[in-house]
Amino acid sequence: MHARTVFGIIIERMNQTIYNAILGTCILFVSASSLTPLTAYAACSDEPAPGVNWAGCDKQGADLSGIDLTGAVFTRANLDNADFSGSRLSNADLNLSSLKNTKFEKARMIGARLIGVDAKGARFSKAVLDDASLSRAKLNAADFTGARLRRANFYDANLADTNFSGANLEDARLERTKMFAARFDEARLESASLESADAETASFRQADLTKAKLDNAILREADFTEANLNKASLREANIDDALFDDASLSDTIWVRYQRCRSGSVGECR
Repeated sequence: MHARTVFGIIIERMNQTIYNAILGTCILFVSASSLTPLTAYAACSDEPAPGVNWAGCDKQGADLSGIDLTGAVFTRANLDNADFSGSRLSNADLNLSSLKNTKFEKARMIGARLIGVDAKGARFSKAVLDDASLSRAKLNAADFTGARLRRANFYDANLADTNFSGANLEDARLERTKMFAARFDEARLESASLESADAETASFRQADLTKAKLDNAILREADFTEANLNKASLREANIDDALFDDASLSDTIWVRYQRCRSGSVGECR
């Protein structure tokens, strides 16, 4: 074989080896990049928009009314005295945030998460919170008048002196809530669960509690005047000095497990 031909073959193989090495490095880099997750960091200076991440940000007193904040993240944020009136907050994450005296009037908050929030004195009147999670929230003296809260979860929340007058709480979960002196006048609580709730001195005047569960609840001095308790359950509830004047009690399961006769009004017969 001619020497120049041998030399050419050697050079060609060296070039191929170098090419393969470079190509392999590029593939490895691209593969590694594609496997590295992009981490989203809170940017408190970002403009309010759907999906904005304001986790841990201080937005006290901010005017955020009428804005689309669907899916936004406010975890552990300070939102005291902020105004979200008329805003869209469906599926937003407000877990563990501070919402003292914050306004949410007429806001749309379907599926929003407010677990463990401190929302004392917050205003949710006429807001829509279907399927919202508010378990273990501090909602003392909050205003939910006329709000829609179907299937909302208030498990173990503090609702002392909170106003739910005229609210829709169908199928809502209110187990183990502390609702001393809360008002549910003319509210809809069909099939709601208030098991083991502390509702001492709470008012349910003219409320609809059809098929509601109040088993083991503390209802001492509660007012059920003209309420509808048909087919509700009050097994082992404490009803000392509670008022049931003109309340409808057809087929209600009473405190000692007896079933009230159909047509019972004011007292279980």
